[in-house]
Amino acid sequence: MRRVITRFAPENVEANQPLLDMLHDFAASKGATPAQISLAWMLQKYDFVVPIPGMRKEERLKENFGASEIVLTEQEFNEIEQALSHIVIYGNRTDQDIAKLHDLAQVNNSNITQR
Repeated sequence: MRRVITRFAPENVEANQPLLDMLHDFAASKGATPAQISLAWMLQKYDFVVPIPGMRKEERLKENFGASEIVLTEQEFNEIEQALSHIVIYGNRTDQDIAKLHDLAQVNNSNITQR
């Protein structure tokens, strides 16, 4: 997946570091993790969205559930919004990138079938 979604290209990961720095700083001030802050922000910003975060470890599951305990004040929410308005996200995660995943899966399936 990381080979086709352009946000994971090394140059974009490096360019997106300001977003990670902001999340880490805010999370530390709130006694939370960056993932919890991200989920809490999303839950507050979009009351019609139910985020479905991926995880492979039980500790991440517990961390994600912990986001429901994070309460962002209006001021904190606005601080995050303000910070985000000044951060450019490099790379994308569009339907075009997702289509590349489908193409990659077809190539992999074809290679397996040919063996």
